Amino acid sequence: MSETRSRFDVIVLGVGAMGCATCLELARRGKRVLGLERHAIGHGLGSSHGGSRIIRECYFEAAEYVPLLLACREGWERIEHDSGQQLVHRPGVLYAGGPQSEVVSRSLTSGATHGVPCELWTASEAMRRFPQFHLPDAWGALFEPGAGFVRPERAVLAATALARSLGAEVHENERATVWSETPSGVRVTTDRATYEADSLVIAAGAWTPSLARDVGVRLQPLRVAIAWLKPALPGACASPRMPAWYIDRPGLSGLYGIPTADDQDAPHGVKVATHGDGTPCDPDQPRQPPTSEELESIRLAAAEFVPCAADRVLSGTTCLYTMSPDQHFVVDRMPGCMRTFVACGFSGHGFKFMPVMGRVLADLACDGATSLPIGFLAAKRFAKAS
Repeated sequence: MSETRSRFDVIVLGVGAMGCATCLELARRGKRVLGLERHAIGHGLGSSHGGSRIIRECYFEAAEYVPLLLACREGWERIEHDSGQQLVHRPGVLYAGGPQSEVVSRSLTSGATHGVPCELWTASEAMRRFPQFHLPDAWGALFEPGAGFVRPERAVLAATALARSLGAEVHENERATVWSETPSGVRVTTDRATYEADSLVIAAGAWTPSLARDVGVRLQPLRVAIAWLKPALPGACASPRMPAWYIDRPGLSGLYGIPTADDQDAPHGVKVATHGDGTPCDPDQPRQPPTSEELESIRLAAAEFVPCAADRVLSGTTCLYTMSPDQHFVVDRMPGCMRTFVACGFSGHGFKFMPVMGRVLADLACDGATSLPIGFLAAKRFAKAS
Protein backbone atom coordinates (compact mmCIF):
# COMPACT_ATOMS: atom_id res chain seq x y z
CA MET A 1 0.00 0.00 0.00
CA SER A 2 1.49 3.35 -1.06
CA GLU A 3 1.56 6.09 1.52
CA THR A 4 -0.33 9.35 0.98
CA ARG A 5 1.95 12.37 0.85
CA SER A 6 1.15 16.01 1.60
CA ARG A 7 -1.18 17.98 -0.65
CA PHE A 8 -0.17 20.16 -3.59
CA ASP A 9 -1.90 22.89 -5.54
CA VAL A 10 -1.21 21.16 -8.88
CA ILE A 11 0.23 17.82 -9.96
CA VAL A 12 1.77 17.59 -13.44
CA LEU A 13 2.13 14.16 -15.06
CA GLY A 14 5.04 14.20 -17.50
CA VAL A 15 8.01 16.55 -17.23
CA GLY A 16 9.00 16.83 -20.86
CA ALA A 17 8.67 20.07 -22.81
CA MET A 18 5.11 20.96 -21.82
CA GLY A 19 5.26 19.51 -18.32
CA CYS A 20 8.46 21.26 -17.27
CA ALA A 21 7.19 24.58 -18.63
CA THR A 22 3.97 24.11 -16.67
CA CYS A 23 5.87 23.33 -13.48
CA LEU A 24 7.99 26.45 -14.01
CA GLU A 25 5.03 28.74 -14.67
CA LEU A 26 3.14 27.43 -11.64
CA ALA A 27 6.21 27.85 -9.44
CA ARG A 28 6.61 31.43 -10.70
CA ARG A 29 3.05 32.04 -9.53
CA GLY A 30 3.86 30.74 -6.07
CA LYS A 31 1.90 27.52 -6.44
CA ARG A 32 2.91 24.32 -4.71
CA VAL A 33 3.49 22.02 -7.67
CA LEU A 34 4.55 18.38 -8.02
CA GLY A 35 5.93 17.15 -11.34
CA LEU A 36 6.09 13.40 -11.90
CA GLU A 37 8.30 12.01 -14.67
CA ARG A 38 8.43 8.28 -15.38
CA HIS A 39 11.98 8.55 -16.77
CA ALA A 40 14.96 10.81 -16.03
CA ILE A 41 14.52 14.51 -16.77
CA GLY A 42 15.82 15.29 -20.26
CA HIS A 43 15.64 11.65 -21.41
CA GLY A 44 15.76 10.62 -25.07
CA LEU A 45 12.84 8.17 -25.11
CA GLY A 46 10.06 10.56 -26.05
CA SER A 47 9.65 13.77 -28.04
CA SER A 48 11.77 16.32 -26.13
CA HIS A 49 15.23 15.47 -27.36
CA GLY A 50 17.33 15.34 -30.54
CA GLY A 51 19.85 18.12 -29.92
CA SER A 52 17.92 20.80 -31.83
CA ARG A 53 14.36 21.70 -32.79
CA ILE A 54 13.22 24.28 -35.31
CA ILE A 55 11.36 27.33 -33.98
CA ARG A 56 9.37 29.52 -36.38
CA GLU A 57 6.37 31.82 -36.51
CA CYS A 58 5.35 31.55 -40.19
CA TYR A 59 3.20 28.49 -39.66
CA PHE A 60 1.93 26.48 -42.59
CA GLU A 61 0.17 23.99 -40.34
CA ALA A 62 -2.52 26.55 -39.42
CA ALA A 63 -2.52 30.32 -39.00
CA GLU A 64 -4.35 29.96 -35.66
CA TYR A 65 -1.08 28.84 -34.07
CA VAL A 66 0.75 32.09 -34.83
CA PRO A 67 -0.52 34.15 -31.86
CA LEU A 68 0.65 31.36 -29.57
CA LEU A 69 4.04 31.33 -31.27
CA LEU A 70 4.40 35.08 -30.94
CA ALA A 71 3.89 34.66 -27.20
CA CYS A 72 6.74 32.14 -27.14
CA ARG A 73 9.51 34.58 -28.04
CA GLU A 74 9.39 36.35 -24.68
CA GLY A 75 9.08 32.98 -22.96
CA TRP A 76 12.26 31.61 -24.52
CA GLU A 77 14.10 34.83 -23.69
CA ARG A 78 12.99 34.65 -20.06
CA ILE A 79 14.14 31.06 -19.64
CA GLU A 80 17.50 31.96 -21.19
CA HIS A 81 17.86 35.01 -18.96
CA ASP A 82 16.84 33.24 -15.76
CA SER A 83 18.98 30.17 -16.44
CA GLY A 84 22.00 32.04 -17.80
CA GLN A 85 22.11 29.70 -20.80
CA GLN A 86 21.84 30.22 -24.53
CA LEU A 87 19.12 27.89 -25.76
CA VAL A 88 18.00 29.57 -28.99
CA HIS A 89 19.81 30.29 -32.27
CA ARG A 90 18.12 32.47 -34.90
CA PRO A 91 19.85 32.04 -38.29
CA GLY A 92 16.44 32.08 -39.97
CA VAL A 93 14.40 29.35 -41.62
CA LEU A 94 14.19 28.81 -45.38
CA TYR A 95 11.02 27.18 -46.73
CA ALA A 96 11.17 25.95 -50.34
CA GLY A 97 8.75 24.15 -52.62
CA GLY A 98 7.21 23.93 -56.06
CA PRO A 99 4.86 26.46 -57.66
CA GLN A 100 1.88 24.92 -55.83
CA SER A 101 3.64 24.47 -52.51
CA GLU A 102 1.20 24.91 -49.64
CA VAL A 103 4.11 25.04 -47.22
CA VAL A 104 5.43 28.19 -48.87
CA SER A 105 2.04 29.82 -49.52
CA ARG A 106 0.55 29.04 -46.12
CA SER A 107 3.71 30.08 -44.32
CA LEU A 108 3.64 33.40 -46.15
CA THR A 109 -0.05 33.97 -45.46
CA SER A 110 0.10 33.05 -41.78
CA GLY A 111 3.20 35.15 -41.19
CA ALA A 112 2.04 38.18 -43.14
CA THR A 113 -1.37 38.12 -41.44
CA HIS A 114 0.30 38.46 -38.06
CA GLY A 115 3.14 40.80 -39.02
CA VAL A 116 5.94 38.23 -38.95
CA PRO A 117 8.89 39.51 -41.04
CA CYS A 118 9.47 37.25 -44.06
CA GLU A 119 10.78 37.50 -47.61
CA LEU A 120 9.32 35.72 -50.66
CA TRP A 121 11.95 34.68 -53.20
CA THR A 122 12.29 32.85 -56.47
CA ALA A 123 14.49 29.77 -56.48
CA SER A 124 17.35 31.71 -58.08
CA GLU A 125 17.06 34.47 -55.48
CA ALA A 126 17.12 31.91 -52.69
CA MET A 127 20.23 30.25 -54.13
CA ARG A 128 22.00 33.57 -54.54
CA ARG A 129 21.36 34.29 -50.86
CA PHE A 130 22.12 30.73 -49.75
CA PRO A 131 24.24 28.94 -52.37
CA GLN A 132 24.25 25.81 -50.21
CA PHE A 133 20.82 24.94 -51.67
CA HIS A 134 19.99 23.46 -55.07
CA LEU A 135 16.36 24.19 -55.98
CA PRO A 136 14.50 23.57 -59.26
CA ASP A 137 14.11 26.69 -61.38
CA ALA A 138 10.32 26.81 -61.11
CA TRP A 139 10.31 26.59 -57.31
CA GLY A 140 9.78 29.40 -54.85
CA ALA A 141 11.08 30.05 -51.35
CA LEU A 142 10.22 31.99 -48.23
CA PHE A 143 12.82 33.19 -45.75
CA GLU A 144 11.87 33.95 -42.14
CA PRO A 145 14.89 35.77 -40.67
CA GLY A 146 13.73 35.72 -37.03
CA ALA A 147 13.32 31.94 -36.87
CA GLY A 148 15.89 29.30 -36.02
CA PHE A 149 16.29 26.44 -33.58
CA VAL A 150 16.37 25.62 -29.87
CA ARG A 151 18.31 23.07 -27.81
CA PRO A 152 15.54 20.79 -26.44
CA GLU A 153 17.35 18.78 -23.77
CA ARG A 154 18.97 21.91 -22.35
CA ALA A 155 15.64 23.72 -22.40
CA VAL A 156 13.89 20.96 -20.45
CA LEU A 157 16.72 20.71 -17.94
CA ALA A 158 16.92 24.50 -17.55
CA ALA A 159 13.17 24.94 -17.03
CA THR A 160 13.07 22.06 -14.55
CA ALA A 161 16.01 23.46 -12.59
CA LEU A 162 14.36 26.89 -12.49
CA ALA A 163 11.08 25.35 -11.31
CA ARG A 164 12.88 23.50 -8.54
CA SER A 165 14.73 26.65 -7.51
CA LEU A 166 11.34 28.33 -7.06
CA GLY A 167 10.03 25.53 -4.86
CA ALA A 168 8.55 23.03 -7.29
CA GLU A 169 8.94 19.38 -6.36
CA VAL A 170 9.91 17.27 -9.37
CA HIS A 171 10.31 13.51 -9.09
CA GLU A 172 12.21 11.52 -11.70
CA ASN A 173 11.84 7.81 -12.47
CA GLU A 174 8.43 7.69 -10.79
CA ARG A 175 5.54 6.31 -12.84
CA ALA A 176 1.94 7.37 -12.29
CA THR A 177 -0.35 4.33 -12.36
CA VAL A 178 -3.80 5.73 -11.66
CA TRP A 179 -5.48 9.07 -10.99
CA SER A 180 -8.96 10.18 -10.03
CA GLU A 181 -10.90 13.26 -9.08
CA THR A 182 -12.13 13.47 -5.49
CA PRO A 183 -14.79 15.70 -3.91
CA SER A 184 -12.07 18.18 -2.98
CA GLY A 185 -9.47 17.78 -5.74
CA VAL A 186 -7.48 15.00 -7.41
CA ARG A 187 -5.55 11.96 -6.27
CA VAL A 188 -2.59 10.40 -8.13
CA THR A 189 -1.04 7.06 -7.26
CA THR A 190 2.42 6.14 -8.51
CA ASP A 191 4.72 3.18 -8.08
CA ARG A 192 6.02 4.94 -4.96
CA ALA A 193 3.23 6.86 -3.23
CA THR A 194 -0.16 8.56 -3.45
CA TYR A 195 -0.45 12.34 -3.80
CA GLU A 196 -3.34 14.77 -3.63
CA ALA A 197 -3.80 18.20 -5.19
CA ASP A 198 -6.39 20.77 -6.16
CA SER A 199 -5.92 20.10 -9.89
CA LEU A 200 -4.09 17.84 -12.33
CA VAL A 201 -2.33 18.41 -15.66
CA ILE A 202 -1.56 15.44 -17.92
CA ALA A 203 1.27 16.24 -20.35
CA ALA A 204 2.71 12.78 -20.82
CA GLY A 205 3.48 12.74 -24.54
CA ALA A 206 3.42 9.27 -26.06
CA TRP A 207 2.36 7.84 -22.68
CA THR A 208 -0.85 9.90 -22.65
CA PRO A 209 -3.09 7.11 -24.01
CA SER A 210 -2.53 5.00 -20.90
CA LEU A 211 -3.23 7.96 -18.58
CA ALA A 212 -6.02 9.75 -20.43
CA ARG A 213 -8.04 7.04 -22.14
CA ASP A 214 -11.24 9.07 -21.80
CA VAL A 215 -9.98 12.12 -23.64
CA GLY A 216 -11.90 10.89 -26.70
CA VAL A 217 -9.03 11.28 -29.15
CA ARG A 218 -7.13 8.44 -30.82
CA LEU A 219 -3.42 9.08 -30.34
CA GLN A 220 -0.84 7.13 -32.33
CA PRO A 221 2.85 7.18 -31.31
CA LEU A 222 5.13 6.95 -34.34
CA ARG A 223 8.80 6.06 -34.45
CA VAL A 224 10.60 8.57 -36.71
CA ALA A 225 14.21 8.24 -37.89
CA ILE A 226 16.66 11.16 -37.62
CA ALA A 227 20.14 11.43 -39.17
CA TRP A 228 23.16 13.61 -38.54
CA LEU A 229 25.20 14.14 -41.69
CA LYS A 230 28.84 15.08 -42.14
CA PRO A 231 28.98 18.25 -44.24
CA ALA A 232 31.19 18.26 -47.32
CA LEU A 233 31.66 21.99 -46.66
CA PRO A 234 31.57 22.43 -42.87
CA GLY A 235 31.78 26.22 -42.89
CA ALA A 236 28.87 26.56 -45.28
CA CYS A 237 26.67 24.35 -43.11
CA ALA A 238 27.16 26.18 -39.81
CA SER A 239 24.78 28.65 -38.19
CA PRO A 240 24.35 31.55 -38.90
CA ARG A 241 25.74 31.09 -42.41
CA MET A 242 23.21 28.33 -43.07
CA PRO A 243 19.59 28.70 -41.93
CA ALA A 244 17.39 25.89 -40.76
CA TRP A 245 15.29 24.68 -43.66
CA TYR A 246 12.15 22.87 -44.75
CA ILE A 247 11.86 21.40 -48.26
CA ASP A 248 8.31 20.72 -49.45
CA ARG A 249 8.91 17.83 -51.86
CA PRO A 250 5.98 17.29 -54.25
CA GLY A 251 4.34 13.95 -53.57
CA LEU A 252 6.76 13.14 -50.75
CA SER A 253 7.10 13.92 -47.07
CA GLY A 254 8.71 17.20 -46.11
CA LEU A 255 12.45 17.25 -45.51
CA TYR A 256 13.92 19.48 -42.82
CA GLY A 257 17.42 20.25 -41.63
CA ILE A 258 19.21 22.17 -38.90
CA PRO A 259 22.75 23.53 -39.32
CA THR A 260 25.68 22.89 -37.04
CA ALA A 261 26.67 25.41 -34.37
CA ASP A 262 29.58 25.97 -31.99
CA ASP A 263 27.57 24.91 -28.93
CA GLN A 264 26.42 21.62 -30.46
CA ASP A 265 26.71 18.52 -28.30
CA ALA A 266 27.13 15.04 -29.76
CA PRO A 267 25.96 13.83 -32.17
CA HIS A 268 27.63 16.34 -34.47
CA GLY A 269 26.77 17.18 -38.04
CA VAL A 270 23.76 18.64 -39.84
CA LYS A 271 20.54 17.20 -38.43
CA VAL A 272 18.15 16.01 -41.15
CA ALA A 273 14.84 14.12 -41.07
CA THR A 274 11.59 13.76 -42.93
CA HIS A 275 8.39 15.17 -41.42
CA GLY A 276 5.39 12.86 -41.55
CA ASP A 277 7.11 9.53 -42.08
CA GLY A 278 7.03 7.09 -39.21
CA THR A 279 6.05 3.63 -38.06
CA PRO A 280 3.55 2.92 -35.26
CA CYS A 281 5.19 1.88 -32.00
CA ASP A 282 4.59 1.21 -28.34
CA PRO A 283 6.56 3.72 -26.24
CA ASP A 284 7.03 1.12 -23.49
CA GLN A 285 8.69 -1.41 -25.80
CA PRO A 286 12.38 -1.35 -26.83
CA ARG A 287 12.80 1.12 -29.68
CA GLN A 288 14.31 -0.15 -32.92
CA PRO A 289 17.21 2.15 -33.85
CA PRO A 290 17.19 3.61 -37.34
CA THR A 291 18.32 1.17 -40.00
CA SER A 292 21.17 1.89 -42.37
CA GLU A 293 18.58 2.01 -45.17
CA GLU A 294 16.54 4.67 -43.37
CA LEU A 295 19.58 6.81 -42.71
CA GLU A 296 20.88 6.50 -46.25
CA SER A 297 17.46 7.44 -47.60
CA ILE A 298 17.58 10.63 -45.53
CA ARG A 299 21.11 11.37 -46.74
CA LEU A 300 20.14 10.93 -50.39
CA ALA A 301 17.16 13.23 -49.96
CA ALA A 302 19.37 15.89 -48.40
CA ALA A 303 21.99 15.45 -51.13
CA GLU A 304 19.40 16.36 -53.76
CA PHE A 305 18.64 19.77 -52.27
CA VAL A 306 21.57 20.59 -49.94
CA PRO A 307 24.52 18.62 -51.37
CA CYS A 308 27.17 20.37 -49.29
CA ALA A 309 25.50 19.01 -46.14
CA ALA A 310 25.29 15.35 -47.13
CA ASP A 311 28.76 13.84 -47.36
CA ARG A 312 27.97 10.78 -45.20
CA VAL A 313 25.91 9.66 -42.24
CA LEU A 314 27.57 10.32 -38.89
CA SER A 315 24.86 9.14 -36.52
CA GLY A 316 21.18 8.43 -36.17
CA THR A 317 18.42 8.06 -33.62
CA THR A 318 14.65 7.89 -33.37
CA CYS A 319 12.09 10.34 -32.04
CA LEU A 320 8.45 9.83 -31.10
CA TYR A 321 5.67 11.71 -32.83
CA THR A 322 2.39 11.35 -30.91
CA MET A 323 -0.11 11.93 -33.68
CA SER A 324 -3.66 13.16 -33.32
CA PRO A 325 -6.09 12.29 -36.14
CA ASP A 326 -5.80 15.76 -37.72
CA GLN A 327 -2.16 16.35 -36.67
CA HIS A 328 -3.15 19.29 -34.47
CA PHE A 329 -2.70 19.53 -30.71
CA VAL A 330 -5.29 18.67 -28.10
CA VAL A 331 -5.36 21.06 -25.13
CA ASP A 332 -8.51 20.81 -23.08
CA ARG A 333 -10.24 19.80 -19.89
CA MET A 334 -10.59 16.03 -19.57
CA PRO A 335 -14.17 15.03 -20.47
CA GLY A 336 -16.34 14.61 -17.42
CA CYS A 337 -13.74 16.23 -15.15
CA MET A 338 -13.68 19.51 -13.28
CA ARG A 339 -10.04 19.69 -12.20
CA THR A 340 -8.07 17.66 -14.75
CA PHE A 341 -6.58 19.04 -17.97
CA VAL A 342 -4.68 17.38 -20.80
CA ALA A 343 -2.20 18.50 -23.46
CA CYS A 344 -1.34 15.89 -26.05
CA GLY A 345 -1.14 14.99 -29.74
CA PHE A 346 1.65 17.42 -30.54
CA SER A 347 2.26 15.47 -33.75
CA GLY A 348 5.92 16.28 -34.27
CA HIS A 349 5.58 20.06 -34.32
CA GLY A 350 4.91 20.94 -30.71
CA PHE A 351 8.24 21.54 -28.99
CA LYS A 352 8.53 25.15 -30.17
CA PHE A 353 5.38 25.94 -28.15
CA MET A 354 6.97 24.95 -24.85
CA PRO A 355 6.93 28.38 -23.10
CA VAL A 356 3.39 29.33 -24.07
CA MET A 357 1.99 25.89 -23.29
CA GLY A 358 3.39 26.31 -19.79
CA ARG A 359 1.32 29.47 -19.46
CA VAL A 360 -1.79 27.89 -20.97
CA LEU A 361 -1.70 24.83 -18.73
CA ALA A 362 -0.92 26.86 -15.62
CA ASP A 363 -3.94 29.08 -16.41
CA LEU A 364 -6.17 26.04 -16.83
CA ALA A 365 -4.90 24.39 -13.66
CA CYS A 366 -5.36 27.55 -11.58
CA ASP A 367 -8.41 29.19 -13.13
CA GLY A 368 -10.06 26.57 -15.35
CA ALA A 369 -9.67 28.86 -18.37
CA THR A 370 -7.07 30.90 -20.25
CA SER A 371 -7.14 34.12 -22.24
CA LEU A 372 -4.68 32.64 -24.75
CA PRO A 373 -6.35 31.55 -28.03
CA ILE A 374 -6.57 27.75 -27.73
CA GLY A 375 -10.20 27.18 -28.70
CA PHE A 376 -9.19 25.54 -31.98
CA LEU A 377 -7.29 22.87 -30.00
CA ALA A 378 -10.32 21.62 -28.05
CA ALA A 379 -10.97 17.87 -28.09
CA LYS A 380 -14.62 18.42 -29.01
CA ARG A 381 -13.63 19.08 -32.63
CA PHE A 382 -13.32 15.33 -33.11
CA ALA A 383 -16.83 14.72 -31.80
CA LYS A 384 -18.10 17.25 -34.35
CA ALA A 385 -16.18 15.51 -37.13
CA SER A 386 -17.79 12.18 -36.31
